[in-house]
Amino acid sequence: MTNEILLVASLLFAFGVLLVMFRFFNKGGIFAWIAICTILANVEVPVLVNAFGMEQTLGNTLFATTFLATDFLSEFYGKKEARRGVLLGITSSVAFIFFSAIWRFYTPSPNDFAFESLKNLFANTPRIVAASFVGFAVSEFLDINLYDYWWRLSEKLCGNKRGFLWLRNNGSTLVSQAINITIFNILAFAGLFDTPTLVSVTISCYVIYVATSLLDTPFMYLARVLWERKQREEQKAAA
Repeated sequence: MTNEILLVASLLFAFGVLLVMFRFFNKGGIFAWIAICTILANVEVPVLVNAFGMEQTLGNTLFATTFLATDFLSEFYGKKEARRGVLLGITSSVAFIFFSAIWRFYTPSPNDFAFESLKNLFANTPRIVAASFVGFAVSEFLDINLYDYWWRLSEKLCGNKRGFLWLRNNGSTLVSQAINITIFNILAFAGLFDTPTLVSVTISCYVIYVATSLLDTPFMYLARVLWERKQREEQKAAA
């Protein structure tokens, strides 16, 4: 199975799981998924793979899902709850960075078989994980503010809060993803790559992010359907 198929399948599965968690656990499910994705993405981010003719980190897929998750929070629960989701992701990252830093200083048992692999995985990744953390924090807060801006603009244009959902979703994510990948690549790879290579890698990674952003749009509309159905059910139950 090729890397391309695996990446696309992983992305669609992640979007699908987020939708399921939203359906059955509401806001709590979104918060949980942000924490899960942040930790797993930090595990994956040191791993480089070649796909779609470019080298990229595995963490790209799961980090892309967190942007959709904060868009869910912004759309259905408001800017304040979206900020709480980002703070949860930041807290999860800090906890992961702390524990992954101290794991390798333990003295393993003579019967241990996993320590060396774990030590090798996390020994040389503090810079990459830190770059990922900074990129996540800055770009996610930007995404929330942009989403709020596009929402107010679309409400002004349409006279209601339902119109131009695709604009809010993609208009915020495409800009914030550009900031995310730029910050990450500069902090993680500056000095390791020459400037032309760094620029080329950043542009290539952003192309992947554009594709992931467009793929998440149908899931945003499905979430809207689920949300409105739930609102009708609650109104009917209260009547």
